Amino acid sequence: QLRLVESGGGLVQPGESLRLSCAPSGFNLDYYAIGWFRQAPGKERAGISCIGVSGSGTRYADSVRGRFTISRDNAQNMAYLQMDNLKPEDTAVYYCGAVRAGRGFCNYVPKAYTNWGQGTQVTVSS
Repeated sequence: QLRLVESGGGLVQPGESLRLSCAPSGFNLDYYAIGWFRQAPGKERAGISCIGVSGSGTRYADSVRGRFTISRDNAQNMAYLQMDNLKPEDTAVYYCGAVRAGRGFCNYVPKAYTNWGQGTQVTVSS
């Protein structure tokens, strides 16, 4: 299992923005699809977005579509999740996942992913 490192979480007020980063530890993301997931207290880990190899397609869960934007920079070997207009219900630990995949694969079902980070806390509260 390869390791990822998330960063960028924090405490913000409703309506504010955060940008999460996902960095691989010791491997290249070029051939990996990336997913972002979150887990709120007492709930299962849920997928919210994915981006295919080389940015070949993106998908979003209904709960975040129009507010969150997933991206990747293969030259910098990084992936990102821009979160705008945050709401209290977005409060959770956010994880990025990576899975080696072909072009066209973009799936944010957690069990499809084999490599994970440790998570970063996002708290949205007034």
